[in-house]
Amino acid sequence: MVWCFSLWRTMKTASGNTSIMDMFEEGKVVKMCAPMVRYSKLAFRSLVRKYSCDVCFTPMIIAADFLRSVKARDSEFTTNKSDRPLIVQFAAQDPQTLADAACVVAPFSDGVDLNCGCPQRWAMSAGYGACLINKPELVEDMVRHVRNQVDNPDYTVSIKIRIHKDLRQTVDLCQKAESAGVSWITVHGRTTEERHQPVHYDAIKTIKDSVSVPVIANGDIKYLRDVESTHQHTGVNGVMAARGLLANPAMFAGYEDTPLQCIWDWVDIAVEQGTPFSCFHHHLIYMLERVSSQPERKVFNSLSSTSAVIDYLQNTYGSIHDPDTQICPF
Repeated sequence: MVWCFSLWRTMKTASGNTSIMDMFEEGKVVKMCAPMVRYSKLAFRSLVRKYSCDVCFTPMIIAADFLRSVKARDSEFTTNKSDRPLIVQFAAQDPQTLADAACVVAPFSDGVDLNCGCPQRWAMSAGYGACLINKPELVEDMVRHVRNQVDNPDYTVSIKIRIHKDLRQTVDLCQKAESAGVSWITVHGRTTEERHQPVHYDAIKTIKDSVSVPVIANGDIKYLRDVESTHQHTGVNGVMAARGLLANPAMFAGYEDTPLQCIWDWVDIAVEQGTPFSCFHHHLIYMLERVSSQPERKVFNSLSSTSAVIDYLQNTYGSIHDPDTQICPF
């Protein structure tokens, strides 16, 4: 059963979930699915959880709109009882709005994350995202407000940041957030001006060495081997992947490319949850990109209905349940 916000008032809070902070204490490298606009919604979170993803984030939600509009709450925040551990990421520009939004979602999630890393011009001009890395006192106040107002000591409050050219500024930001009670910090190892340049792993290591709270590394995690190499290089407590999981939702389970079982798992989940066709199709386009030829991609990308997609997959690759499919073609 899928829960939209308007249904939750009659639902009991999910319980018995593994604490995220306990995961860090166990010494494992915690594997996280990043907040991705349009993509890290419930159906995709359900898929990656089947393939060794430990923690999932919602897409970024603008806290003020979420509080103001029932329509925004119903469309932006959908979950179910299996969707845990779950972190809700908010974009906010003032402490009380963030705290109010956190109080609303706290019974149905395991933590909130403040987006301090989105480099898009619209977000920064509105006072959201990466512009906050230049306002450390405000970030400190926002973290403290959530800490003081959510009546659950196990509820986590995290921030996701980009780095400064002068790393001393980033360290100062992280230490201020730590003093306010931040649970952990996710570091995308690029500046706000950088897009596809190499990740600054040394910068992530410096931040990790400068705080006592867990640090998560984000950027260029494309294969399971990248998880271990990033951990070895930086000493981080976890990693977060975005594009790597879009291309291969089974990446954290050790698959080099998307396995056929994962493709059909996505079909089953998307159909069951009523995922809109555009989202359903776009995810498959990402999943098939590395494992199909250019002519195959051209045909697949032109398909315009769920039934056409399912027929294509069946005819091209076969069903995972088909006894004639002896070897996975992927």
